[in-house]
Amino acid sequence: MENFIYMDHAATTPVDPDVLKTMEPWFIENFGNPSTLYSQGIMAAQAVEEARGKVAGTLGAEPEEIYFTSGGTESNNWAVKGIAESQAKKGGHIICSTIEHHAVLEPVKYLEKKGHEITWLSVDENGLVDPEDVRKAVRPDTVLLSVMYANNEVGTVQPIAEIGRIAKEAEVLFHTDAVQAVGKLPLDVRELGVDLLSLSGHKFYGPKGVGALYMRKQVKATPLLHGGAQERRRRAGTSNVPGIVGLGRALELATERMERDALREQELRDVLWEGIQARVPDVHLNGHPSIRLPGALNFRVEGIEGEAMILCLDMNRVGVSSGSACTTGSLEASHVLLAMGIPADEAHGSLRISLGRSTTKEHIDHFLEAFPPIAERLRDMSPIYNK
Repeated sequence: MENFIYMDHAATTPVDPDVLKTMEPWFIENFGNPSTLYSQGIMAAQAVEEARGKVAGTLGAEPEEIYFTSGGTESNNWAVKGIAESQAKKGGHIICSTIEHHAVLEPVKYLEKKGHEITWLSVDENGLVDPEDVRKAVRPDTVLLSVMYANNEVGTVQPIAEIGRIAKEAEVLFHTDAVQAVGKLPLDVRELGVDLLSLSGHKFYGPKGVGALYMRKQVKATPLLHGGAQERRRRAGTSNVPGIVGLGRALELATERMERDALREQELRDVLWEGIQARVPDVHLNGHPSIRLPGALNFRVEGIEGEAMILCLDMNRVGVSSGSACTTGSLEASHVLLAMGIPADEAHGSLRISLGRSTTKEHIDHFLEAFPPIAERLRDMSPIYNK
């Protein structure tokens, strides 16, 4: 959309032109099914394996430990449900943080209804899990621990490597949802100590509808999908060759650009937050002030509903959100903010801003010009703001 200022990169990102160019031949020219044995299919299979190698190299994994999926939701569901089923003989206890994305929370709750016992890890006021809480939660019958790498709403980054060491000592399988971390944080699965890791292409300038699950070689998760021999007989379905090729290239580019993108986004984020604080009274940061994603800013504005701010900003050509893109339209307060101890009425007045490659200083200036009068006008109409 022309002249629209997009500041919601945690929801999705545009496909990088280089990625799109890499994908294009696999839609029409080289459209073969990689499961076939003739030359066109073999060429497609080679492209899939080349992409697998790129993903593995970025993660510090082996190619045979990478499984392509339809995105983060499938990867998370497979990790949670697949491990729960494959580890049933050991027990049925699962440990999960309270601030996970719904793609982890919902399958865990599903398993809870099926009889699995769940220990929910609380977080502090900054959204951090205490590794000692993990240590205390582990039991002999614990089959899975799931803690996200970086939160999709407030951007807080968890001490994954420390939690990974605890999981390894306890011989508990450890899954991390790293969907928001790719391209922003180092992702070496050996150093992090994770057994399973989820990622999704459209969060780092790749295509939608494709993701991956890293699964350590010795780990066996029962397949979610049955019907074909794809992905070494563990994930049935015709391979999305253009998407997989695009995912591989996007991850390659994101890794190359990570340091400079992170530095630039962090600088812009800090200018934005300082400007908001200087121009709008009674605003409060949500999430950790420093241990967070470089482009992430989540804050609450006293006396105003988040949805009203979003609509007014949209009329001023700015796109932001009030929480996870998967829950937009929900009248419930963010489960992440509630878990951090923020009262529901304050949580409703929060905005999530996530900067990206397209964000410029001019965009920040435009927001700082547009937002203060919006906040003032909405507060003038608010029955709950104490002037």
